[in-house]
Amino acid sequence: MDRNTILVIDDDRNILAIIEMYLKKEGYNVVTCERGDTAIEAFRKAAPSLVVLDVMLPGMDGWEVLAKLREESAVPVIMLTAKGDTTDRIQGLDLGADDYMAKPFEAKELIARIKAVMRRSASADEEKCVAFPNLSISLDNYSVMLDGKQVEMPPKEIELLYFLASRPGKVFTREQLLEQVWGFDFFGDSRTVDVHVKRIREKLGERTEWQIKTVWGVGYKFETEK
Repeated sequence: MDRNTILVIDDDRNILAIIEMYLKKEGYNVVTCERGDTAIEAFRKAAPSLVVLDVMLPGMDGWEVLAKLREESAVPVIMLTAKGDTTDRIQGLDLGADDYMAKPFEAKELIARIKAVMRRSASADEEKCVAFPNLSISLDNYSVMLDGKQVEMPPKEIELLYFLASRPGKVFTREQLLEQVWGFDFFGDSRTVDVHVKRIREKLGERTEWQIKTVWGVGYKFETEK
């Protein structure tokens, strides 16, 4: 991974040119791609530290590209789309996007978001692991081990589980979890947290020594057996 390279995927050449100009002024190397069906190949060649990904692409849409990226990488992804409704935002977050901007957007705001996401990514690269009886969560290699076996989870589920498990007993609202785990203010339906918690519970099963508990009317907490 090249910490100074950003891959921008968009079929609008004017948008590509604007983003590239602003990023280069900030000292980043920029690789561009105009099609969804060549995006994965471009990603593998560039090995970028962040991807800016448009939803409406020829050959393969941005959702499909994001899903394929998440099969092989936890690289931060910022979605760009002309669609700004809550459903699209939730879909992007559920698929593992790190941030979301609706077109039209201010280039300076996009640059600020890119810097913020990259700061969080650099921090996440530090070795982090939390362990409980029969369960360990590592952000060093993005893995969850349950009863000695690896549990397959996408990056955002692992990050959410780690965040709660590393602060046992503390209650967080859905809005706080969105801000801390997804890293930006989310205006709209916060049910994406509920969806992720539900999926984590299904994969980990019912446990007595530790569990994610719902605090009705507030949010969630990770509770351990005393």
